[in-house]
Amino acid sequence: MTDHGRSLKRDGRAVDLRSDTVTKPSAAMRDAMVSAEVGDDVYGEDPTVNRLESECATLLGLEAGLFVPSGTQSNLAALLAHCGRGDEYIAGQDAHTYRFEGGGAAVFGGIQPQPLPFQDDGTLDLREIEAAIKPDDYHFAKTRLICLENTQGGKALDPAYFARVRRLADQRGMRVHLDGARLFNAVVALGRSPSDFGQYCDSVSVCLSKGLGAPAGSVLCGGSGFVKAARRWRKVLGGGMRQAGVLAAAGLHALTHHIDRLADDHRRANVLAQGLRRKGLSAQQHTNMVFVEGLDTASMVAHMQKGGVRVSGIRWVVHLDVDDDDIHHVVDVAGALA
Repeated sequence: MTDHGRSLKRDGRAVDLRSDTVTKPSAAMRDAMVSAEVGDDVYGEDPTVNRLESECATLLGLEAGLFVPSGTQSNLAALLAHCGRGDEYIAGQDAHTYRFEGGGAAVFGGIQPQPLPFQDDGTLDLREIEAAIKPDDYHFAKTRLICLENTQGGKALDPAYFARVRRLADQRGMRVHLDGARLFNAVVALGRSPSDFGQYCDSVSVCLSKGLGAPAGSVLCGGSGFVKAARRWRKVLGGGMRQAGVLAAAGLHALTHHIDRLADDHRRANVLAQGLRRKGLSAQQHTNMVFVEGLDTASMVAHMQKGGVRVSGIRWVVHLDVDDDDIHHVVDVAGALA
C-alpha cells in the first residue's frame, strides 16, 4: 500500500463512497443549527422552517414549500396529494419512487405504479409514456401522474426534456412530479437554474441530506393548493415535527454554501473514473457518481474495505467529505482489482 494509504489507516479515517448521504455536518453548519431560531412547526410557527420552505420554492420558481424529514416521505406525500385510490403513476423501472420506497404509494394510497424502462440517458421515452396512459375506461386505473428523476443514476436531464414531458402531460390532462433528490447536481452540471426545471413540474422534491450535506430533510415544492394537501399528508404520515428549525437551519446553510461546490464533487468523480480506467478497470462517471463494472461485487467490496474504502456495490459516490487525497487513495487501492 502507498504511503498515503498507510497514513489513512494510521489516522483511522476511511473513505466512504457508499452514498452522498454519509456526509457529516460541517462546523459552520453545526453553528447555524445551534443558533437557529425555532418554534412549533406543526403550528406553522417555526421561522427557520418557514424561511427554508420559502427559499426552496423561490429557487424552483414555485409557490410554496413543505419541509419533511426524508426524501421518501416527500415523494410519498406528493403521490398522495396528486393521486387518489385506484389512480396510477408512471415512473422508471429503477426510479426511487417505484423501486426503493417500500411500495408506499400502494400501501398508504392504493395508488398503482406503472414502471417503464429508463433510456440510456436517464429519460423515459415519451412514446412509451403515452402508450402506457390508460384509456378513460372503468376497466383501468386512472393514469394521473408522470414521475421523473433528476439526476437519474447520476445522469443530468436537460430542461428541454422536461418541456416535452410537460407538453405531453398537458395534452393528456396529467401532472408531473420530479424526484429531484440530486437536482442541484444537475443544475451545476448543466449550468442551469433550479427554476429551469421547476417551471415544467407540478411538484418537485429536493433532498438536503445528499450532496448538499445536511443531516436530514427534504423540501417538497409546488402550488399553494398542492402544498396544503401535502402538509395534511405529512401529518398523517407522522412527519410533523416541532422545533424543526434546528434541522432547517442546516438546510438553509446548505442552500447558501454547498450548491456551487457540487462542481468539486463532479470534478473529483471524473478524476476517480479516469484513474480507475488507467488501472485497467471499467468505470463510467455521471456527475458525482462512478460506476465500476465487470467485477465480482462481493469480492470488490471486501477488497476495498481492507484498503480503508467503503463501497456497497458498483456505484461509488463522491461527496463533500471526500477530498483529492482520498481520490488518489481509492485509485491506489482499486488498482489491485484489475
